[in-house]
Amino acid sequence: MFKKEIIWREILFQAIEKKKNKFTQKELSAKFKFSLSTVFNSLKVPRQVGAVEVRGRFFTILSIEKLLAVWATQRNLKKEIIYKTRLNLPVLKIEGEMPDSVIYTAYSAYRLKFKQAIADYDKVYIYAEDLSEVKKRFPFKKGQENLFVLKADKSLLEYGKIAPLGQIYVDLWNLNEWYAHDYLEALKNKIF
Repeated sequence: MFKKEIIWREILFQAIEKKKNKFTQKELSAKFKFSLSTVFNSLKVPRQVGAVEVRGRFFTILSIEKLLAVWATQRNLKKEIIYKTRLNLPVLKIEGEMPDSVIYTAYSAYRLKFKQAIADYDKVYIYAEDLSEVKKRFPFKKGQENLFVLKADKSLLEYGKIAPLGQIYVDLWNLNEWYAHDYLEALKNKIF
């Protein structure tokens, strides 16, 4: 994941889940140990489309929806996949046998976060920093994959067992299963 995506995820987490609307570039730089120029550059496109407004030493979110759209269209989820396999198990069994260290996203994250499934799903997407335990529990098998492991960056681990809503949103946006649209629409209703 690019540094700008890590910054966007944090801004969206704060705006959506913590209701914080005002930030300084310096606080984001310090939190992630990124240069101020990296933070400044991450705000260029959001500024151009009117998602954020920079004023002096701080900036504010003008449109969560626009910032989500910027991130979703620039996200390359397929590039982040570090392991995939076929499991002859129902998704609830797959999710239940996951190591404690994984972070759920997409359909599983929505179901776990909101205690409901919008539609039946047959694929599990997770983030993991270390693949060894996942591979031990779910060895590689040929066939139509239904478990996808994405590379977790260190800062994602700070959000807990379920990815933040902004991350779930952009991940769903980038999936092409027919039910991804239903989950995305339901998540929009939760966010906006």
